[in-house]
Amino acid sequence: MSLFKNILNRFKSGEPVDWDDLEETLITGDLGIRLTTEIVDILQAKKGQITAETIVEACTEEIKSILGESPALPQKREDGLPTVILVAGVNGVGKTTSIAKLAHLLKKQGNSVMLAAADTFRAAAIEQLTVWADRLDVPIIKTQYQGDPSAVCYDAHKSAITNNVDFLICDTAGRLHTKSNLMEELKKIERTIAKQDDTAPHERWIVVDATTGSNALNQAREFNKALELNGLIVTKLDGSGKGGSIVAVKHELDIPARFIGTGEGENDFSAFDSDAFIASIL
Repeated sequence: MSLFKNILNRFKSGEPVDWDDLEETLITGDLGIRLTTEIVDILQAKKGQITAETIVEACTEEIKSILGESPALPQKREDGLPTVILVAGVNGVGKTTSIAKLAHLLKKQGNSVMLAAADTFRAAAIEQLTVWADRLDVPIIKTQYQGDPSAVCYDAHKSAITNNVDFLICDTAGRLHTKSNLMEELKKIERTIAKQDDTAPHERWIVVDATTGSNALNQAREFNKALELNGLIVTKLDGSGKGGSIVAVKHELDIPARFIGTGEGENDFSAFDSDAFIASIL
């Protein structure tokens, strides 16, 4: 059951709003305690205007105001240099598959794309991204298992510049957001990419799993310290993920959702649309 249908079913016509019940519903919808408390406080301040019939509309307006307009898609640069997208995240969130889906989408739009297999700590990750690169017919730069991920990104960036590639997407090792040494490695990768273009990487995104609830916010919070993230890819919105973490991350960290994954296929991936997202949870 969607978040707002749950609210609607709980508050019957003519009955007063049960604020504790509303708070519980929003928290279980993965909006988190901090954001939930703020929304409930705002709505309670309008107590005379809020009824059981208008509570869903009022919640919708608050969430719309947090999400704002849908973010722009990554753009091909006018100077001919590649737009570099650095993708991070913890293990198991679907990071490598999301990168492949993103490459497929960008290529469908008529762009040239290159992949950098900088997850060198998991041999299967290099193989997995190589299989995707072959399937999508896009070039991939890689090294051996346990090679230097920064060197892979540097070489890939150099090749992308030389070959006038529109988009370079860099995979990175899945890591626990609590491991400071691995976070430092992300910063090193970022510095290395900037050596050939001081504006790169242009996009710094984290992939999160919608089914993990508040953990998605915790992960975004920690990765943001290392990379100053400007985008979120949310996977598994076709499962039990309620999507409230999208709102929570935007509210606390001002990091917008850029793409969402809704299945295993290469086409089960789309640019985030705030209006469509809100409609889907109504």
